[in-house]
Formats: sequence, C-alpha cells, structure tokens
Amino acid sequence: MPLTTAAQARTRFDLKSASLPVVAVVLKTADTAQFAADLAERVADAPGFFDNDPVLIDLGAVKDAGAPIDFAAIAALLRSHGTLPVAVRGGSPAQMEAARAAGLAAAPDAAPARAEAAAPEVHEVVREVEVVREVEVVREVPMPGPGAVVVDKPLRSGQQVYARGADLVVLAVVSFGAEVIADGNIHVYAPLRGRAIAGARGDTSARIFSTCLEPQLVSIAGIYRTTETELPDNVRGKGAQVRLEGEKLLFEPL
Repeated sequence: MPLTTAAQARTRFDLKSASLPVVAVVLKTADTAQFAADLAERVADAPGFFDNDPVLIDLGAVKDAGAPIDFAAIAALLRSHGTLPVAVRGGSPAQMEAARAAGLAAAPDAAPARAEAAAPEVHEVVREVEVVREVEVVREVPMPGPGAVVVDKPLRSGQQVYARGADLVVLAVVSFGAEVIADGNIHVYAPLRGRAIAGARGDTSARIFSTCLEPQLVSIAGIYRTTETELPDNVRGKGAQVRLEGEKLLFEPL
C-alpha cells in the first residue's frame, strides 16, 4: 500500500482568502416574535425572493437594546424563508458572544467611507407589495452582474417578471394585475398599469420610468405607493419617472 506523506497531504487542498456577496438584514428589534411577524408579512407576497442567499445580520440598530436576542430563533426564521444566516456584526460584546454561541460568525464592522469614494450602504432587504394570488411567473432571470432583461410582449394580469441583479426593460403594456420586479431600474416604454418594484434588494438609487404612468403600485427599495393615493396631474397617464429621495417617492415628468 502506497504511503501518504504529510507533504503530499498538504497538496490536496489550498487555503485562500475569499470574498462572498451576502444579503444584509438590519435587525431593528430584539423581540423575536415581532421580527417573525414582520419578516413573514414582508416576504409573503414574494415567494422565492430569497434563493439560499447568505445573510449577514446587522445589529447596529439594536446594539444598545436591553433585552437579549435569541439568535438561534432568528437564524431559524431566516432559514425558513430561504436564506442562510452565516454571520453577525455591529453588536455589543454580549450580543456577539451570544451570536457565536448560536453558531454565527463575527464579521467586521463596515469600513468608514473614504474621501474619494463612499462606502456601500447597508439596506434592509424587505419590500411591501399588495397581495397577489396565483401569480404566473413568466420569467426569472439570474444575472451575475450589471445588465438588462428585455421583455417585448405584453404582460397580462397575474404574470410576473423578475430581473435578478439587473435592470428591466419592457417594450409593451404592463396590464393591471401584472408585476415587474428588478434589482435595478425599470423602464416601461408603454402604459404601466400593474405593479412595478425597482431596487428590490435595497438599491435606493434605482428608478422607474414609463411613457404612460398609471400604476397600481410603485416601489423602490421597499418604499411604496399605491393607487389609494392619487398621482399628480402632471405625471398621471404621461411620461414620468419615479425616484427615491430619503424615504419619499418623487414623481417627475420626463
């Protein structure tokens, strides 16, 4: 039988540093029951929104919370919605120790912004939309980097298109009851009458453009507005864009 030396064994694998894109979930309450209710409500309308995405739990907003955090329960809740919680950051020493005891790694805090380039912001990955039943998924397009998904056929009620990691360009009508979702911008060169959700994973710079703005709902990075609030006369049924300023949606003519 051939002998395996220590040197040979060491060549069978390598140890290298690596970076991994993760979804940051900003925890805003130490109350597990409240977090569970909020999480279930906000992802119920988007089945499959998470696709075994690695998750970093950001504790900056609850660092001074007096109540302990049940990290095992938080991690179980996140896993139940299709995520893989792997680490925490920004907590107090006691919180970080409790997280490590629950099997979560301690990640370094976000680096401060440099003078020449601002550091990426961490956004809460949630979105609120109206209830959609029996949604027919027309296309879900995973993309590794910047790009655009182009749809040139009308979208009827109950159909959904999601451009993962990309902009979405629609060249035909988005009917009432249809839904267009993009991690980037949404361009509709036709009447937009259904739901449009841009910046679905927290990109606050995303925008929605349409040559005829008549939407059921528009949303950017989780901030949304429905038809219950009348659109201004200068954009309703006209060419317009929707963008986010702080936590307010702005509607502007094109």
